[in-house]
Amino acid sequence: MTNRLFDASAAPAVVPEADARGPWAYLWWLVRIRPWPLVLSALLGIVWMVPLALVPLVIGRAVDEAGRSAGHTGLYLWALLALGLGIVQALAGSGLIQAAVGAEAHALSYTHRVLMRQIVRLGATLRGKARSGDVVASAAGDVESIGNAFEVVGRTVGAVIAAILVAVALTTTSPVLGLAVLIGVPAAVLGIGPLLRPLQERDEEQREQMGNATSQAGDIVAGLRILRGIGGEAVFAERFRRTSQEVRRAGVSAGRMEAWLQAAGVLLPGLVTVGILWLGARLALNGTITVGELVAFYGASAFLTLPVSTATEAAETLSLAKVAAGRVCTLLRLTPEAAQPAHPEPLPAGPLSLADPETGVTAEAGLLTVIACPADRTTDLADRLGRPGVPTASGGTSAVLLGGVPLDRADLTELRSRLLRSGPADTLFSGTVREELTAGTDRSPEAVDRALFAADAADVAEALPHGLDTPMDEGGRALSGGQRQRLVLARALLADPDVLVLEDPTASVDAHTEARVVERVAALRAGRTTVVFSDSPLWRGVADREAVLDPVPLPGGPDRSAGVPS
Repeated sequence: MTNRLFDASAAPAVVPEADARGPWAYLWWLVRIRPWPLVLSALLGIVWMVPLALVPLVIGRAVDEAGRSAGHTGLYLWALLALGLGIVQALAGSGLIQAAVGAEAHALSYTHRVLMRQIVRLGATLRGKARSGDVVASAAGDVESIGNAFEVVGRTVGAVIAAILVAVALTTTSPVLGLAVLIGVPAAVLGIGPLLRPLQERDEEQREQMGNATSQAGDIVAGLRILRGIGGEAVFAERFRRTSQEVRRAGVSAGRMEAWLQAAGVLLPGLVTVGILWLGARLALNGTITVGELVAFYGASAFLTLPVSTATEAAETLSLAKVAAGRVCTLLRLTPEAAQPAHPEPLPAGPLSLADPETGVTAEAGLLTVIACPADRTTDLADRLGRPGVPTASGGTSAVLLGGVPLDRADLTELRSRLLRSGPADTLFSGTVREELTAGTDRSPEAVDRALFAADAADVAEALPHGLDTPMDEGGRALSGGQRQRLVLARALLADPDVLVLEDPTASVDAHTEARVVERVAALRAGRTTVVFSDSPLWRGVADREAVLDPVPLPGGPDRSAGVPS
């Protein structure tokens, strides 16, 4: 049965803009959307910590009772009270663990969900606005730091209430010792304050270096075959070695500051305990307080080390959570290039034309158009034809028309189902080959076979141990470059969009394979709009329409293409 108190299934789709402006605003948003785990954790923290604080006082009274009374009735009663407090503390401690873990799970699950939804919302925009290392660091380390902050709240609230209760009790018994506690404990807590800012700065530096290292490691793994081909392994290994050393130095620096903080959390409350014990002993020798009160003061002063150490832990945890929440907010503040229009225009039914007034390129509905252009412009042009909201050289956005409707005025859901852009930067995700090809949609085995045949990728699937049900690593690292490209093409063909934009779909295959792919794709896509960016004569040979773009745009005006019907 699902625990509704800690159920995160109702997590909001996005974080309100006002709550993503800063780390404290985001943490407060997490508290507001589901406060009960924290409230329960705080209540149980109080019930757990207060009996622990009262036990020394009860024992002190038992000692005095044993010294004054000839019988043992009073001693037994105080002993039973101490036993009862121990039982209450044990039960509350068990509940506190569950409540604290529930509060931590709430923060973890909600932050994971909003991060994943933001990544999906950004789509292809994310690649140009954030490093992959930063995204990985937020999803792994930052989320954990935020969860730790929620876990410590219950114990911290209980520690504060218990410390106040002990201070009041000691002041009632001996104003001098009570005043010493009221001064010493806050002073010990405030003494760790100067260490928090350096810790936060060093933790930020460590996380920045970890993001750099993660991004660099991902680039090396993705391009390992190329590095081996050009003999660049040693150069990149040395570069990564230097980066890893920077991470190590940043980690040692942050760890050194954490060590000073932990040392202060032990030393300062220890000094308070020694001072209170010395003062209490002097008062007991003078007859100002009894032996039982001295025992109570000693036990209470020893107990106060726990609230101070808990406060130290909370300060350190909240400092790290602030850094982590700041990085999460940085990702949450990113906006996609394409936004849902307020009043979307429907796309016409049937085959769609694709026209770009800026370059003069026009792909007629239902035809295969091949565009030859300089390699350094291919990706930008393909992006402009295949995605709304792509910035142009003039500072505006692309005015590409799909079926006569501007891309930025079309409904995003309909646009993504009818227009697809595929290129060499597309990624193969982890999962089985079948799941990768179908992308979670319901496709018949015949449709899968047709797409694999058209992309000449049937042999790739047949060579795998379990065929289409073979698990594949992220990025298809076990495949060659040509095999990956053919599977990416098969996935795009299986999506069967009304308009398909392909960027160099056969750049990594040999001429014989390319000839088969060209003929089969042209046959499979007959009657639907297909745009291929390639200077291959094989593609130009099957094209219904052909366009050649100038290498350099004309100064002061748009780039024009020379349309040459095939």
